Amino acid sequence: MENLDLAQAYFDAWNARDAAAIVATFGDSGTYADPTTNGPLTGEAIGANATGLWDAFPDLSFEIRSAAETAPSRVVAEWTMTGTNTGAFAGLPPTGRAVSLRGVDVIETGADGIQSVTGYFDTRAVPEQLGLQVLVQPYSVGPFSFGNAVTVQSGKKTKPGAFSITTIWNEAEQDGKVRALSVATAREMSEMDGFIGLTLARVGGRGITISAWEKPENAKQLLKSGAHREAMTRFWTELGDAAFTSVWTPERYNPLWVRCPACNKMSDYEKNAGQCMCGGALPQAPAYF
Repeated sequence: MENLDLAQAYFDAWNARDAAAIVATFGDSGTYADPTTNGPLTGEAIGANATGLWDAFPDLSFEIRSAAETAPSRVVAEWTMTGTNTGAFAGLPPTGRAVSLRGVDVIETGADGIQSVTGYFDTRAVPEQLGLQVLVQPYSVGPFSFGNAVTVQSGKKTKPGAFSITTIWNEAEQDGKVRALSVATAREMSEMDGFIGLTLARVGGRGITISAWEKPENAKQLLKSGAHREAMTRFWTELGDAAFTSVWTPERYNPLWVRCPACNKMSDYEKNAGQCMCGGALPQAPAYF
């Protein structure tokens, strides 16, 4: 098969959403890599990568803008990928938004098929079009480690009577699995009695979950949570390197200070029943967690 024909067969397999056909265009030792794969993929992993994208974007397709042989065994193809996010993406629920991504594939060919496909594109484009935040920051600087966090709030203004803290350490390639289980657990927690709020953080090779409850006994509901039980089962069998769970009760609450828009001074919201000493009304106090 001519090089351009082989490249076309590769993209045709993508547009047909045929993982086996994609893999079939590669030689026995063929590899696929792009900025999101954390290294080259081979064999069935190439098809699995495509299937993951189709799960998130069932109508995903490639339009070839140009394709040319730039060497006896090399094709460079410029493409536009489009699709609608109606499935889970990166462990997040579907947004229903359409995306359009331009990129280039460098395709090296050989006697038995494609030897390598290396994709180049802006990794921020799709997340930004889905309304996701894209942060650029170091992994660590000296003793400081950097990561990301998300919070879930019930809207309750109740003072937390207890905090449940869970920490798990795992390898980077397991981040997606840990994140998916954490999100599923958070959804169940939000429906539990006494739930106030939740913060999930990922930093320095570990995931940290801090949940606030009205009473210490409320946190025991996690033991009956289907998602939490699955997470624990996965931990004992294959997921993560270390972990601990705990329940904490507050020793003391200092006043909740709120700034008065009239005099610009801080006032104890509860002590003064929502009114500043100057006589002005204080803004609505935020939730404790």
